[in-house]
Amino acid sequence: MIWRLLVLLGVSVVLLMGVECRIREGKTLTFRRTQHSESQGRMRRRPRRDASSSPGTSKPSHGPPFTSCRLLLTPAEHEVLDDNTHETGFNGDDGSYVILTWVGDDTGVVLVLSTISGPVHPLNEGGSTRLYRSTDYGKSFRDISQSINHTFIKEEFGVSVGPGISVILTADTPVLNNPGGIIFTSTDAGATFKFIQLPFHLAQPIAYHFSNPDYLVALSIDGGLWLSLDFGAMWTKVHDGVHSFSWGAGINLFFSCSRVDAVEAEERGDLILKRTKDLGKTFTIIHEDIYSFGYIGAFLFFSVMEDPRSPRVMYFSSDQGDTFSQALLPSASTEQFYSILDGDEDMLFLHVDNPGDTFFGTMYTSDDRGILFSKSLERHLFDGHRKSDFTNITSLRGVYLTNKLDIDGRIKSVISFNRGGTWRPLNKPENTNCGDKIKSCNLHIHGEHSRNNHIVPMVTLSEPAAVGLVIAHGSVGDSLSSSQHPDVFVSSDGGYNWRGTLRGPHHYTILDSGGLIVAVEAHREGQVKTIKFSTDEGQCWKLYNFTDQPFFFAGLASEPGTNAMTVSVWGFRPEEDGQPMWVAVTIDFQSLITRECNDNDYEEWLAHSTEGGDSERNGCVLGVKETYRRLKKQSVCRNGRSFVVKKKQSPCLCTREDFLCDFGYYRHVNTSECVRQPSAANKTYELCLNGEEDELLTEGYRKVPSDRCEGGFSPQLIKQTVKACGIKPSPAPPAKSTSSVTHFDTPREKLVLILVCAGAVIIVLIAIVSAVIVVRRVIYRNRTPIYRFSNLRLQDDENSTTVDHESGTSSNSTACQQDSDDDLIE
Repeated sequence: MIWRLLVLLGVSVVLLMGVECRIREGKTLTFRRTQHSESQGRMRRRPRRDASSSPGTSKPSHGPPFTSCRLLLTPAEHEVLDDNTHETGFNGDDGSYVILTWVGDDTGVVLVLSTISGPVHPLNEGGSTRLYRSTDYGKSFRDISQSINHTFIKEEFGVSVGPGISVILTADTPVLNNPGGIIFTSTDAGATFKFIQLPFHLAQPIAYHFSNPDYLVALSIDGGLWLSLDFGAMWTKVHDGVHSFSWGAGINLFFSCSRVDAVEAEERGDLILKRTKDLGKTFTIIHEDIYSFGYIGAFLFFSVMEDPRSPRVMYFSSDQGDTFSQALLPSASTEQFYSILDGDEDMLFLHVDNPGDTFFGTMYTSDDRGILFSKSLERHLFDGHRKSDFTNITSLRGVYLTNKLDIDGRIKSVISFNRGGTWRPLNKPENTNCGDKIKSCNLHIHGEHSRNNHIVPMVTLSEPAAVGLVIAHGSVGDSLSSSQHPDVFVSSDGGYNWRGTLRGPHHYTILDSGGLIVAVEAHREGQVKTIKFSTDEGQCWKLYNFTDQPFFFAGLASEPGTNAMTVSVWGFRPEEDGQPMWVAVTIDFQSLITRECNDNDYEEWLAHSTEGGDSERNGCVLGVKETYRRLKKQSVCRNGRSFVVKKKQSPCLCTREDFLCDFGYYRHVNTSECVRQPSAANKTYELCLNGEEDELLTEGYRKVPSDRCEGGFSPQLIKQTVKACGIKPSPAPPAKSTSSVTHFDTPREKLVLILVCAGAVIIVLIAIVSAVIVVRRVIYRNRTPIYRFSNLRLQDDENSTTVDHESGTSSNSTACQQDSDDDLIE
């Protein structure tokens, strides 16, 4: 059975996972027990480990067979691992979930917050909390609940860890009869906490400044924007009625607000986008009539409804809002949405929803200013829950992976190795075959919406320090299939080639900068006792039983950054009274893999290289060749915590592959050339940037942002004119004649001269009066000071339309309202 659109509506074969695992901001994991797991725990102590289904239910079959190497663990290795495996039972703790957070880099400090939620009521507190602390990377824990007075901590706010070793916990404080909320702050990685009474109640977690932990910003339940410059000791309200906010570069702080009721303002697009550059002392209006805004990479972006009857358009700024331009993108109605998929200082990936409930849209990529967008991928999958499978493969520069929805409803995976310039299917894994009945045999990767539907427990995993390594759940065939168990596949070259490595769904993580991979099988009934590990990027695996008493699995936890060699298996085990007890088993592989790597353990690897083809171009992607120094697969040694990725770069000659198709162009299916879209055949594009208007007509190409190729293919500009925006050039003064002088001597000539002069005076007077009237109308219509802006204009040859925007500066006297997600623009 092919996985068609029906799966997106939630109708699919579900592999029941006992515990939900949620990742928060890289350093934090949340493990939650589900009712399904708890009922199983009370009914029987040790369910079978296999994933057999109950009578009357269908069981997914396995995909094309493949073999993976399994090595036996020697008695000596088993003994070493036993001596370095540490189990902690949190006796008497039957919290419904735990939040696990690493504090600082290489500190060994782990904080665990265990909470039982009480009755949900906005005016009352309920539930209980326990706080544990480890200083040895999770091998042992100490109950430090007394340091926060056993206060009940809000689950949704969790443990906030900022730059350095600062920590904030937010108490679940009743609103009634309390002037404000309560937080506990720590500047020593949770060794001690300070009690702070807030003058307001928090609407969402406190936000750290990205580099200065003393700078905090918070939003109160009544819409107040509050700032603290001393790590929460003192707070100052800087604006009223704020809906949402985001730190920008430096100390720039952006927020959205409105003069009218929040709900109505959001529905009508009446929000105001403001900025403060001096921590709340003064404010500047960036734009009015916005729906929502966000900040990613180096780009500020917001959607605007320019007229109540018109669809929304997107604006971008790459200079912190000093100037901005309307993006050359299709507009979106109120039923559609924009979504920023990814971005950095060079470019953005943007999804534009198709009209109607189609579950797909079009992906665009921007230039380095966020203004010109090119079509990258059509029919890009975006399911009913507004989840995308778009993934940045961080282990190799320029690689992205996503899924598209074909016309027949089949979901297929595609990969790009040049930042969205071109997309292609994934190669068939080298150790699998589809058979004669399958016409196109490719690997298809399960993404975010597969995880949301409990088809896979994890999405694609890659890390910058583990060069080229990619681990993912997938199926082999002509499309993603719900009738197959998802298997685990590994790529060692950034997604060019794959091999099947583990049968069935697993939880997995990368340790020691890719020198070690660990995995735990995801069983239907959740009970585990075995961990698998590989030292050769998944070619061979060894199995280790880390406990004699299986428990319900919650998740794998390892220190962020992949440098560590310890991993913790979390879960819970029913006690004699039937109540569950949280259990953590931490395994230290450092004592098993003791040899430090030397120069002979590494090899030179040319990234993006393929067999055959042009040797001069082999490995050229985004204008450069990159040669990495990485660990050989057969080397069993330790990279260590001090390991850093080393690479050498050399520029390549430019080709068409180094260019994207410009706005209004698309890449022809059968060639690599960019051809003009029929709908854009009679249009020119003008940009008004910093007071100068540029009209550009190219051959349809623009260089991929961050591409560093030199020489070679270079598209020429067909036409380029530069002039001041809105100012007509003054006519050149008449040339002076050195040979003769004209005289008006006769009466007729003098009469003609007088009439001409009088007519000219009348025309000038009429022009002056008309100009005054126009200026007065503009002044009365726009009473706010004009600020510097950029205006992007799309002009049709037959009729020209121009949209201008003006704004100004303002104090905090204007009440403001709310806004939506910073990565999903409604």
